[in-house]
Amino acid sequence: RGAETILVVEDNDAVRGAAVRLLQAQGYRVLDAGSGREALELVERHPERIHLLLTDVVLPRMSGRQLADQLTALRPDVRVVYMSGYADDAIVRHGALEPGTAFIQKPFGADVLASRVREVLDARGDG
Repeated sequence: RGAETILVVEDNDAVRGAAVRLLQAQGYRVLDAGSGREALELVERHPERIHLLLTDVVLPRMSGRQLADQLTALRPDVRVVYMSGYADDAIVRHGALEPGTAFIQKPFGADVLASRVREVLDARGDG
């Protein structure tokens, strides 16, 4: 369980809605957006801290990685978890993500999502 704020970015409404509900059930405050541009606009209007970005790797017009790069430039303390229907080794092989990047495979269940998010939020940062 948690109380942090999580930004969920996913262009599939059903997947985004499920992730939002699962995270809210765990006690998190959740913001959501259907695209990278929408997410960045939401962040500009949200003065409070955002602890974690949960984003699809493949988004229209802006990849999840591009979104994460722009968001962390604005808010350096944001942690990032990527999600995709592709296996993580395929994503790494095609250069979409670096090896060792926090990743969750879609479809995912509540337990998998909750434990991965908590693990990334609790990981010690570089300083």
